[in-house]
Amino acid sequence: MTVPDFQSLMLPLLRLIGDEKEHNNSEVLESLAEQFHLTEPERKELLPSGRQARFDNRVAWARAYLKMAGLLENIRRGTFRITERGNRVLLQDPPKIDMKFLSQFPEYAAFRSRSQQSNKHEEPVEGANPTPETPDEILEATCLNMRGNLRKS
Repeated sequence: MTVPDFQSLMLPLLRLIGDEKEHNNSEVLESLAEQFHLTEPERKELLPSGRQARFDNRVAWARAYLKMAGLLENIRRGTFRITERGNRVLLQDPPKIDMKFLSQFPEYAAFRSRSQQSNKHEEPVEGANPTPETPDEILEATCLNMRGNLRKS
């Protein structure tokens, strides 16, 4: 198995914290890695920068997007829990949660709107086929491409 993209991690993450208890990063990383049957090399695969594991980064972004939509809340650094809205979403038993699903929530929609205004070249969520890469992965790939192009000139 390869490391799942951050959108594929959203629903499993929300289900995992659906017990209404407080959860921390390391516990969630372990549980999700087991759920997706990730090997140790897959867990340790680094982003191109070599500074963070790809899986950890994707879980962090899944968590960030769920927080933007008001489905989970931070209790303190590294500790979080599901919100009432998150519980209502789980009761609906959606087949998946992705960026398009999250756009129904006003806080997330407002965030996307601000983000798209600052990135005018980006398509709106409704018409887009959102990339599986996290913002960190996109940024790093762009930087690597730019470096490669500079070396060629």
